[in-house]
Amino acid sequence: MQSEATSERITAVAAHPLAELLECPPTAGDLLNESAKCIAFDAGEVVFRQSGPCKGLYVVVWGNFQRKAERMNSRVVLGHARAGDLVELAAALGDGNHTYTLTAVTRGTLLLLPIRALRRAFDCYPPLRMRLLEELAREVSRAYYACMVDRVTPRRRNRMATA
Repeated sequence: MQSEATSERITAVAAHPLAELLECPPTAGDLLNESAKCIAFDAGEVVFRQSGPCKGLYVVVWGNFQRKAERMNSRVVLGHARAGDLVELAAALGDGNHTYTLTAVTRGTLLLLPIRALRRAFDCYPPLRMRLLEELAREVSRAYYACMVDRVTPRRRNRMATA
């Protein structure tokens, strides 16, 4: 019974397909299509830095990127972004400042939907903003669930450390 409830929670917060999230009428879609840019990055290259201004919404086309943040004087690895992942929904939908640093682990390409075009698309078609806000909520829920699973998972003690 408990595993069924857990399975239902995981399904509820699963990422939605990108095509579904960005589906909008032709006027808003054309705004995004015309302004979209593919940007290539080499391994080790920083895409953007925490607290820096957000240039728009990024979509990973290919490659592996790492999210890192500084919290309370500590560096925290938040995870990886891979093909198909939306990157920095919080900054694009929020105050416009990045909440973490994104660095290319391998060579890769990101699709950038510039912030101005994104905001104009929101004006043309407000449900687009709501869909992306819902996805941000699911992203936060997935991160919270991952943290909770990590805390509950038993760890083996290092016998040498206790001796």
